[in-house]
Amino acid sequence: MKYIDMENWERKEHYHFFKDFDYPHFNICANVDITELRKYVKERDISFFIAFLYVSVRAANSVKELKYRIRGDRVVEHEKVHPSFTLMTSKNVFRFCPTDYHEDFQTFFKETSEKMKENKDAVSLEDEPGRDDLLFISSIPWVSFTSITHPINLRAVDSIPRISWGKFFEEHEKLKLPLSLQAHHALVDGAHVGEFFIRVQEILDNPQKYLEGHIRIM
Repeated sequence: MKYIDMENWERKEHYHFFKDFDYPHFNICANVDITELRKYVKERDISFFIAFLYVSVRAANSVKELKYRIRGDRVVEHEKVHPSFTLMTSKNVFRFCPTDYHEDFQTFFKETSEKMKENKDAVSLEDEPGRDDLLFISSIPWVSFTSITHPINLRAVDSIPRISWGKFFEEHEKLKLPLSLQAHHALVDGAHVGEFFIRVQEILDNPQKYLEGHIRIM
């Protein structure tokens, strides 16, 4: 983690312009092509959820602006950001489930699978206090949504991006999935969100290249 040199930062004017907005977040939702990833995970009996979680987090980590966070009057850039995702528990309500991001898919898959098993019977809406090297992630597999909004605490600065995806559907013999990214406009512009979506599609189109290792869920 490092602090941004605010005086020489190319986003200085944009940061000061947007940071005091009552609602400074913006959200972009688009359909991504999951045809190749879906085929890849089905052939190997891999959890699609964990695979797509990995894809989205890997893509986010490739865009430095999605690793910026506001702390008081300063901005930090994390070396790596990690997912805290919603997990449906056995009590039929969701909980937050943080896990570590690893670029190696096999390691990520194993640790995330274990976390999901450990936490499926307990309800918790707490993340580690003061921790901001996270991405808040949710899956809504019941709806192929075209837009989505997320609750934000306006009494405090919340600069953690939100990533969500919905139910996949078939279109012109391709499988598509709605994917949403919400971010703080003082730190992130549309071009950076576009970079995220381009990176996501690159990984989705080449799962053999990026998801080299896999483990079967027992």
